[in-house]
Amino acid sequence: MAKTKSQETETAPERSIEENFTRLEEIIKRLETGEISLEEAFAGYSEGMKLLKDCNDQIDRVEKQVLKLTEEGTLEPLDAR
Repeated sequence: MAKTKSQETETAPERSIEENFTRLEEIIKRLETGEISLEEAFAGYSEGMKLLKDCNDQIDRVEKQVLKLTEEGTLEPLDAR
């Protein structure tokens, strides 16, 4: 039995943040043309919102990994005081 689109999305490997932004730009351009049906616009909007969430999650993960170099030459988490 073939997978549905939602099943493919759930099991698809995570895209890089650059790939997510590229896809988001494609969706925005398509929505801005106004030459798509309401159903296509809603599907694009839904996908775009999911991509935004994925981007935010990816940015949060990267922020947690950011380290700063102390005067002593050691690395510590950016938010450590």
